[in-house]
Amino acid sequence: MKYDVKDTALAPKGLNRIEWADQSMPVLRLIRERFEQEKPLEGTRIAACLHVTTETANLARALKCGGAEVYLCASNPLSTQDDVAASLVEDFEIPVFAINGEDNDSYYSHIQAVLEEKPQITMDDGADLVTAVLSDRKDLIPGIIGSTEETTTGIIRLRSMEEEGVLRFPVMAVNDANTKHLFDNRYGTGQSTVDGIIRATNLLLAGTPFVVVGYGWCGRGVAMRARGMGAHVMVTEVDPLRGLEAIMDGFQVVPMAEAAKLGKIFVTLTGNKHVLRKEHFELMADGAVISNSGHFNVEIDIPALESLSKEKRVVREFVEEYLLENGRRIYLLGEGRLINLTAAEGHPASVMDMSFANQSLAAEHLVKTQGELKAQVYPVPPEIDQEIARLKLASMGVQIDELTSEQKTYLRSWTEGT
Repeated sequence: MKYDVKDTALAPKGLNRIEWADQSMPVLRLIRERFEQEKPLEGTRIAACLHVTTETANLARALKCGGAEVYLCASNPLSTQDDVAASLVEDFEIPVFAINGEDNDSYYSHIQAVLEEKPQITMDDGADLVTAVLSDRKDLIPGIIGSTEETTTGIIRLRSMEEEGVLRFPVMAVNDANTKHLFDNRYGTGQSTVDGIIRATNLLLAGTPFVVVGYGWCGRGVAMRARGMGAHVMVTEVDPLRGLEAIMDGFQVVPMAEAAKLGKIFVTLTGNKHVLRKEHFELMADGAVISNSGHFNVEIDIPALESLSKEKRVVREFVEEYLLENGRRIYLLGEGRLINLTAAEGHPASVMDMSFANQSLAAEHLVKTQGELKAQVYPVPPEIDQEIARLKLASMGVQIDELTSEQKTYLRSWTEGT
């Protein structure tokens, strides 16, 4: 078995942590048990480019139990948990190509390594595998059943491919499932981002001016959690509807040029490029802390920050101090990469339970509908979304009501009124 991990001797620690996460993933565990019996993915080769964490390990286990051959690489050079990668190789015989801190050449060589296995399904966290297939490995296209996508950023890229007519196989938009983005993006990103910032800096949030750049579901989650810890939260937006929502949710909404002067901690969550850039750095107070929890490390214009600086040094793990020509200091966290995975452990297993339940059932759906779907981006079928929500509630011991026959009739009728 081919693989490339840091050290297989780390496997025992990784196994303990994988099993710990599994305790908080009851929905995925139920799916894994069914997959073990039914083998719906029998003989299907799956290449996954995801964050190599304990939660992802349990997804890979479920897919393998379903009969799939699973090959895993990292979707971020700094998010790999090396002990987890080792355990997947040693304890579950799942090939992993991922090392924390790998350079760009290694990162892209690992993507090519999983593609060498000629996958029939790809799983992405940012559309890197799909992009690589469409750019460099077009020979694989005839054998691909479809793909699944975990992130908002990836869905944006994939819809762009569809609009330009270059997408060549169906993609399931896992990110857009209600049981994914309403929970993973909001509660998962919210908690894990604040966790990452605190682990990296040990700063007190209470009373601190805290700027959330972007008020999508991820931004809402971070704003909610930061406010819960006493921070004075400001939101910047380019979308008037989201700006209005932030106001109605009780947050101060300001342009970035104003927020740059007022903020102490900044976190970007837009999925866009250079939302913190030169003119903003020039306005920031001495000691400003900047971080990113969007997908790629382009939200902060790091080359512009470098150009304004006369010195740079590492002052804490995951914290780089940039001394600007004007004498002020700006602190960049986690090299501008996902701070919740760079300095912390990513989303709690309980919320990833639903996200990865969607991934596993989306893969099953692609196999069942092979040959029926066009080369476009598809939503996760609502019945899958509803079933995941039902299973999650059941695992929590929560019961809800059912509509009566009379109520069902009323909701379908137009004849009853006041």
